[in-house]
Amino acid sequence: MSAIDLRGVIYQSMMLGNNQKVNYVRQGEGSPVVLVHGLAASLHDWDDLLPELAASGYAGYALDLLGHGGSEKPLNAYDYTAENAFDHFSRWIDSLQFHEPLTLVGHSLGGGLSLLYALRHPERVRALVLVNPFYDIKQLPPVMQTVFRHQLINTNLIERTPYRLFRFFVDVTSFSAYVGQRESHVLPEHIRYQTALDYKRASSGIYNIPRTLHNLTYDLSRITQPTLLLWGGRDQTLAPTSFPTLKTILPNIKGAHELPACGHVPHQCHPMNVNPLVMDFLRGL
Repeated sequence: MSAIDLRGVIYQSMMLGNNQKVNYVRQGEGSPVVLVHGLAASLHDWDDLLPELAASGYAGYALDLLGHGGSEKPLNAYDYTAENAFDHFSRWIDSLQFHEPLTLVGHSLGGGLSLLYALRHPERVRALVLVNPFYDIKQLPPVMQTVFRHQLINTNLIERTPYRLFRFFVDVTSFSAYVGQRESHVLPEHIRYQTALDYKRASSGIYNIPRTLHNLTYDLSRITQPTLLLWGGRDQTLAPTSFPTLKTILPNIKGAHELPACGHVPHQCHPMNVNPLVMDFLRGL
């Protein structure tokens, strides 16, 4: 199934070989750039970057990961593992039958899956763009580490949470006050709306995925592809200090930039700053 909107974005869905649905979008023609969102997000994370990729001569692809958006949502909580999420993601890439190595742009959990893909299929990856990447459960706050270290079976409370409560949470966490200026939200209204909608649409089982992603720290020195590393200095989800550490481990860092005013989603918080960095990196490959 496919549909094209007025911007030339092609919305598609397909059944993979293991009979799982994947929902994704494509925009532009040229060298492939695959965009991978984080936990409880969706392909709409990349609504600001996809048009720029297309305008610059790239073919941009963004998917909904397993359990997210319009993609497959298994009923059994035990099916939500990092390995199954990676298998769903990897099979989708295989189905696209690229004729040249791809560039992976991954945020948070999507960054971890991108790193894992580069480790397992180095010949297929041209370059990496990592935005606040998740690669070690120790990046999480201690309370969240405790929560994610245990299998979440009874997720009825999450499933019954109404949209307005998710929206309240998103609004509160994106609220910022600056001395001498008006109080404001870091995230624009349309981003806060979409973020809360993505939380509500995602299967509650996805919160089992982070604990099953094994620590990638000791493998990262094997990733030799050119890499751009971006992170928000006010990240409250993953420790901001973990990103400079990553800079010292990856052997082919071509750029590392902290965005001090941003939190966990700099690509949505300040796309006007992030997108030029991404495009300059791609042009320099």
